[in-house]
This record gives sequence, structure tokens and C-alpha cells, in this order.
Amino acid sequence: MKIHSAKYETGGPSGGGFTLVEIMVSMGIFLFVLSGIITSYMYGLRMYEIAKPKLSASDDAREAISKLVDEVRNAKLVRIGTGDLNSFTEIPVNAPQVGSAIQIYATTDTNSFVRYFWDSSQLKLKRVQSGAVTFSVMAMAVTNQQVFSSEDFSGMIHTNNMNNRVIGLTLQFNQIQYPVMPVGPGNYYDFYQLRTKITRRVLF
Repeated sequence: MKIHSAKYETGGPSGGGFTLVEIMVSMGIFLFVLSGIITSYMYGLRMYEIAKPKLSASDDAREAISKLVDEVRNAKLVRIGTGDLNSFTEIPVNAPQVGSAIQIYATTDTNSFVRYFWDSSQLKLKRVQSGAVTFSVMAMAVTNQQVFSSEDFSGMIHTNNMNNRVIGLTLQFNQIQYPVMPVGPGNYYDFYQLRTKITRRVLF
């Protein structure tokens, strides 16, 4: 039996392997693909950080509105003014009915109410029930003081307690990006505004 050694037609050796040029080309392609993957990941991470404040603001607004809308629609009396956890002052007659707080009465009993008020020290919209000593935070990073207003159908501000008035709600949010945290001047913020109108189901 004769065994013949196999050779390349060019006269090269029979053993397999990669040349230096082939290895360098392969490494270049690998690094190019890897850099593309890393760039795509960093871009996706940046888009997530940009969207996060918007999603946070939307969640706050949705939570505040859903409960407030239900309570205003079912209310017997609604009053707009200024207030905090312990007190409420209604806007007087012949003055624009715009304020940082709203007091909602589910019945004609004025001792039983729900109050929403804007806390200027914490920039939060809070909710408290009559007789309670604790409050619920309905929205955070709210920067506008005039949250509630009494309007007619065309958007004009009332100067008295009209029975068929519409309650306007405006929430303006400022939240910093990368990440969401309160800081001093000179930083980048996102601004969001939510505006809606609510009216009672039953008018007397």
C-alpha cells in the first residue's frame, strides 16, 4: 500500500491554520460588531432615562386626576381657595376663583369633606379627609401654585360660586433627568403640563 501526501496546488504545506492577516481581519470585524452592540445598548439606556421622567409625571397625574374627577363629579358642594393640612380659606366673592386648594363636600354636611391642597415647601399635591391627621400624596414635583379654578363653559374665570361652574385642574411638573432628583439651579429639567376640566353630575 502506498500512501501519498496531499499538498496544495501552490506547493504549500498540508497543515491548516490562519495567517496573521486573517486573524487581524477577524478581530477587526469582531470589534466592529461589539462596538455596534455597545452603542445600541447605550442609546437604549439613554432613551429610557429620557422617558422615565415623563412616565413618572404621567403616573402622578393619572393617579391624582382619577380620584379627584370621581369626587368632584359626585360632590354636592365644591369650594376653591387656599389651604393646608389643618385649614382652608375660600376665595371670597368678587375675586377670581383660582387657588391652590379645593374642598369637596360629598353631602350638604359641611363638616364632612375632602381637601386637595398644594404644598409649596415640598411641591406636592396632597389629599386629606375631614378629621384625619394624615394626608395622601397625589402628585409630586408640581410647580404651579394656582392648581384649581372655577370657570364657565368657555374657560372664563368666575368671580363667584356659580352653580353650573366647571372646575379646572392644571398640573405643571418639573423633573430632572439622569436621574430624577431635586437639585439646584443650572441643571436640565423636563417640563410637563396637564390641563383638564371637571363638572358635577348633578347640579342644584
